[in-house]
Amino acid sequence: MGQLDRYCDPGKAVIITDRTIKNLLGKFFCKYRVVEIGTGEKAKTLKTVHSVYEKFLDYELDRTSFVLAVGGGIVCDVAGYVASTYLRGLPFGFIPTTLLAQTDAAIGGKNGVNFKGYKNLIGTFNQPRFVLCDLELLKTLSARELKNGFAEIIKHALIGDAFMLSYLEKEWRRAYELEGTFMEQLLFDSLKVKACIVSQDETEKGERRKLNFGHTFGHALEKIYGLKHGEAISIGMVLAARISVAKGLIDRNDMLRIEKILAHFGLPVEVGIEKDLIMDAIRKDKKREGENINFVLLNGIGNAVVLPISIEELEEMVRDMC
Repeated sequence: MGQLDRYCDPGKAVIITDRTIKNLLGKFFCKYRVVEIGTGEKAKTLKTVHSVYEKFLDYELDRTSFVLAVGGGIVCDVAGYVASTYLRGLPFGFIPTTLLAQTDAAIGGKNGVNFKGYKNLIGTFNQPRFVLCDLELLKTLSARELKNGFAEIIKHALIGDAFMLSYLEKEWRRAYELEGTFMEQLLFDSLKVKACIVSQDETEKGERRKLNFGHTFGHALEKIYGLKHGEAISIGMVLAARISVAKGLIDRNDMLRIEKILAHFGLPVEVGIEKDLIMDAIRKDKKREGENINFVLLNGIGNAVVLPISIEELEEMVRDMC
């Protein structure tokens, strides 16, 4: 953070952050104009976007201005969306401050906000100029917040790197020590999976859909039960793995491996499901096309596939799992 001026001009840049980060890192922002937004999913709305636009007007931003997001996934999503739409697009960069944001929200160019409680219904595809991951910032996080990020790291292993899953199974006890070399390797391997997928399909027409493993159920659970993103995705991955077993793509031992590694990281693997609420949320999922959902399953550890599953068939599976 102390070298921030190397990456953007304080005279041209405006920082978007939240109160928690401003209190923690505000000493680095003194040269910059700052826009503060709220925290949590309740802040990831068009109302927040409107308030940021007003601040941009007050600051008289022009097309030479630069938007810098310093914060977690909510800050990155809002800042990326605002920058992509204000004056038909301003350049922007991210300094993600949570493990979840470093492994997911800040990487890949998807920027969006929620609408009427449904995740990321409104958004853009637009790449940041840079993403700076400072591992020292992870030491400010709670154990629960770290778990949030580890869920995404495990997801990347499951969909694209069987060796990384084996590494996690062997070394998981080191995770909460946040030892530098270990975390650098873990973050590098995780981002390599995501970057490889995104580079093949930036606007999510096919290959990139694999990154949604666990998210069809996960987003529904997040909305209904108010779980943290990583917690909801953890349960969603278990449910997706069970469907993969039912379709003969993986065996029961693979499913047990998945449940075990998630449990090692303190992530939930089950929750009481209210079928009608889950299906209502799934019907409004972005991945729905007509009467089908583009559902991400595992065809072996480290290999994801996207298959269309009808809403009717999915409802039967949910009923069986309930």
